[in-house]
Amino acid sequence: MAGSHRASRGGGRAAAREARRQKARKRNQTIAAGVAVVVLVGGGGVAALNAFGGDKEPGAKAGNGPSDDKPSNSDVLADDKALLDAAGAKTLGATGTWAVTKTADGDSAPDNAFACQSQRFADPSGLRTWVRTLQNSATKDTAVQYVDVSNDKATAAKTYATVVHWLSQCTTPQTRLSAGYVTTGVGERGVIAVFGQVPGAKTKYRTVAVTLAGQATMVVEHDTIAATPPRPDLVLATASAAAKKICAQTGGCATGAPIAKPALLPNTDTPGFMASVDLPLLDEIDKPWVSAPATSNDGTGCEKLGLKKAKATKYGTVTYVTPEAKVPTEFGLDDTVIRFATAAAAASYVSQIKKNVDACEKNVSNAKVDSTGTVKTNTLAGKSWKATYDTGDGKKFVYRIGIASSGNRAVYVLFPVLKALDLTDAAFNETLARAADRSATYK
Repeated sequence: MAGSHRASRGGGRAAAREARRQKARKRNQTIAAGVAVVVLVGGGGVAALNAFGGDKEPGAKAGNGPSDDKPSNSDVLADDKALLDAAGAKTLGATGTWAVTKTADGDSAPDNAFACQSQRFADPSGLRTWVRTLQNSATKDTAVQYVDVSNDKATAAKTYATVVHWLSQCTTPQTRLSAGYVTTGVGERGVIAVFGQVPGAKTKYRTVAVTLAGQATMVVEHDTIAATPPRPDLVLATASAAAKKICAQTGGCATGAPIAKPALLPNTDTPGFMASVDLPLLDEIDKPWVSAPATSNDGTGCEKLGLKKAKATKYGTVTYVTPEAKVPTEFGLDDTVIRFATAAAAASYVSQIKKNVDACEKNVSNAKVDSTGTVKTNTLAGKSWKATYDTGDGKKFVYRIGIASSGNRAVYVLFPVLKALDLTDAAFNETLARAADRSATYK
């Protein structure tokens, strides 16, 4: 099959996202805990784009090369002979037989070929695009290879940054970033993202590798059903082999063995806070989370955050809601990040908040508090609770509360529990840990 030119196409994702954000709203709730409490809803932060070798402006529009309307004599990947074939896909899993199911060029490429793709072409004015899909007859796993060839290496670098930005800011419903990696030894630079969908005993996972190889930006995705998030090794090996096949023409061949090191995809929209794709999945919510800045508050009554007296150097809150979903206006999640001068000060603050919540039943007459677990890694430590406030008139307000420290930051996460809209203890604790990890870039 021969490649063909394609007309320039733009994407309206930024405008659409901004329109959705305008729908995000802050909600005030009053609970009878002796005080009026403002309950917000928000999320946490992420890693810097520079760690992924991208532009300082990852959302910069790709496709600044010559228009596709002008003829080009370039024969870079002019045919599909260098694309991933059935034999190459075997590294995705030894069980069963892989087969190519379809190969599309720029004229017939689908609008959405891989996870979180926001427009048909990552480089709207590039030379050509290839999309190849494969399937394993035994396991029913599927795979896709997407290759966008730019006019030059500088434009390809912007195209690569655009694709990484699509993944890091993904708003596909029922999709959560399970894990992220930076790759070396695969093209010039690369990342791998593992997305989980449709929570249950077994989940559909989409493992996506993005690679920059000279003039080309390549995506290799492997979709499978599993009980736990897959390791990146299989996709890493496949992406490495696929990059070697195309780089003879596109340039950007790698040196050294392929390696994937854990690192979250960069959240350049709200650094220091979670991206929408970090938020927990609920069976009842089939619409994307949307974030918006919010006013920080003192908590629900138990926490006594005392932000103005905490001697923090800076703090802020982001609220997350699902404006397109049919849920009460109270539904959402808040994340507050508090930065201190030292790690010791942050740890001391978190310790005090833990004491406040643990002692809440003694100090707040209508409160009932249950511990729902702890989170601890080599970079963070925290605790979570479920607090119930009884108003005395037959109404109860229930909240999931989490507090954690990571370096010189404290992170406070709040989730109001509503009828048929709750998280498991594990899901909330995962969210608290993700918020703490994201806070590393809060400046």
